[in-house]
Amino acid sequence: MILEIADIRIVAGRHAAFEEAVHRGLGSVVCQAKGFRGWKLNKGIENPDRYLLMIFWDTLEDHTVGFRQGPLFAQWRVIVGPFFAAPPAVDHFALSGKSGQ
Repeated sequence: MILEIADIRIVAGRHAAFEEAVHRGLGSVVCQAKGFRGWKLNKGIENPDRYLLMIFWDTLEDHTVGFRQGPLFAQWRVIVGPFFAAPPAVDHFALSGKSGQ
């Protein structure tokens, strides 16, 4: 499984609307993508205009090719893009260890 982490900075004061858009976009668009397995959204404490969106994919290509190069990505960006103060920084991670839970 691959973890995508998007470090997102949003326009100040748009927290509730952004969070609603993320929930709507993930639940109606991203969830249709091949290899999509789930997500988490964390809001910054020291900087509440910063969010970390974590999306779980079966493979790197499910995100970088299947989703990013397909029609679903454009639909996703229409929903969440207006809230971005800057383009998100996106990185991918592979699990290398975990707790016994």
